Amino acid sequence: MPATAGEAAPEHLAVRAAGALCWRTVNGSLEVLIIHRPRYQDWSWPKGKLDDGETLPEAAVREVEEEVGLTVKLGLPLPSIHYRVNSGLKEVQYWAAQVNGADAVPDGDEVDRAEWVAPDKARGMLSNPSDIGPLDALEYWHDHGDLPTWPIILLRHAKAKPRSTWTLAEGDRTLVASGHRQAKAVGRLLSAWRPKRVLTSPWVRCVQTVKPYAKMADPKVKQIDALTEAAHKRQPKKARAVAEGVFDKRKPVIICSHRPVLPTLLTVFAERMSDVEAAKLPVSDPYLTPGEVLILHVSAQDNQRIVAVEQIKPYDD
Repeated sequence: MPATAGEAAPEHLAVRAAGALCWRTVNGSLEVLIIHRPRYQDWSWPKGKLDDGETLPEAAVREVEEEVGLTVKLGLPLPSIHYRVNSGLKEVQYWAAQVNGADAVPDGDEVDRAEWVAPDKARGMLSNPSDIGPLDALEYWHDHGDLPTWPIILLRHAKAKPRSTWTLAEGDRTLVASGHRQAKAVGRLLSAWRPKRVLTSPWVRCVQTVKPYAKMADPKVKQIDALTEAAHKRQPKKARAVAEGVFDKRKPVIICSHRPVLPTLLTVFAERMSDVEAAKLPVSDPYLTPGEVLILHVSAQDNQRIVAVEQIKPYDD
């Protein structure tokens, strides 16, 4: 199995960037989109530096759209690469991004050509040898039938008012001001995958956390009592059943819940992962910080098997 996203760089990073290997299959054969940049006279993958306040997944999606006119949803995380630029060490994080039907349209400024080619041809065209690493991983997943995936996104609600100062019903406890800012950042991050289903605890702090994403993407939002702290304490099996049920639906989904519920949900996911991937799951309290997400990539070939996991914190002030 190839290395995945998030490998540590050997020294301080001067530049962080993100991009995607856009891919498709033609008569069962894998093709990837490679771009030519006239400024550097090189062949590479769509990528670019992060804007202020932007996460890596957001940057990857934005750069693909800006450079080749494709609006993509991110798939499997691919190995990051490191190389030197004038300011120091640069890291580029890549994701796979399946493209169905749409044509790539180079922006004409940063990118003047975009070509769909077989992986072997791409290896001969790439100007930076380190760009071959993400391609090797992409081809590995394709050869094993697990390149097409769909995401389960586990989200802990954003920062809420302290229990110690809250005198009303626990389910009515709201987000603090920084929690609302977190929720907006979470909404932008989730747009990199754009699930059309949201399962959330009906308690106010969870509903407020998913609200910005719901306004942006208009998903179907379902409030589920089993995802509340109180219901989970009484009957944890019902929360477990919620997590098990998303595999049967076979559709991208967000699950928003509370810290005490997370261990039960994580147990369900760990049972459907290899030991290597399960070892990447958080195992100690608080599991996820407020507003943090886990992206669990489920194989479209085997909808009961998670093949990769990412953990991302979109915003914290």
